[in-house]
Amino acid sequence: MPAEPLHPAPIDGPRHVALIMDGNGRWAEARGLPRAMGHREGVQALKRTVEAAPRFGIRCLTVFGFSTENWRRPAEEVSDLMGLVRSYVASDLKRLERAGVRVRVLGRRAGLPDDIAAIIDRAEASTAHNEKFLLQVAFNYGGRADIVDAARRYVDRALAGETTGPLDEETLGAGLSTAGGPPVDVIVRTSGEQRLSNFLLWEAAYAELVYQQVLWPDYGPEALADVVEQYRNRDRRFGGRAAPTGLVAPAHAAG
Repeated sequence: MPAEPLHPAPIDGPRHVALIMDGNGRWAEARGLPRAMGHREGVQALKRTVEAAPRFGIRCLTVFGFSTENWRRPAEEVSDLMGLVRSYVASDLKRLERAGVRVRVLGRRAGLPDDIAAIIDRAEASTAHNEKFLLQVAFNYGGRADIVDAARRYVDRALAGETTGPLDEETLGAGLSTAGGPPVDVIVRTSGEQRLSNFLLWEAAYAELVYQQVLWPDYGPEALADVVEQYRNRDRRFGGRAAPTGLVAPAHAAG
């Protein structure tokens, strides 16, 4: 009798999900509201998503909060985004700390308003001991800038005589702001747009990509569940060959 077909076991859900939180402005405009209201509702969506993530086995979320290119936006919108950082930390930091969430902020600190830099330092310091969940916020962050900064760190160390080793992938990766964090399993962009927009360019090498039609202020557990389901149905090969499926043992091998 022929053997039963062999099928690969379904992969586990993602442990590290990265989110490009897109669509705040379009959400507000569709409702005749100022863009600032979209950003404020986006903060509520972030709170829902962070709270829901552990229920799906997710241990780390990395969210794109503010890019190095966002400084080009109108001054009023930039000011409002900075205000949201202040209000988010003020309203949610204690809860994150109690829930065992460690907060880590990726990106350049130079050029940030002094009070924002202090808020970031406080958020990281007050949650540094937590191990249940990691929330990484990419703020004043750009993937290209992060790679350039990592190369500069290597050059500075080499000129100071602190390293004589070659500049390879491992060495460069150790200089990124994401160094020490878990590998990214899936990168999600909301609002239907299909591009990375300079987010986690190095880390995206073998991450799965998921594009969802939902605007970010409407995001929550249901949309996150869809990401997990899509991820589980992917065939992750990391440059290797796909697992064989539907194989039948040769007749002469029976017995």
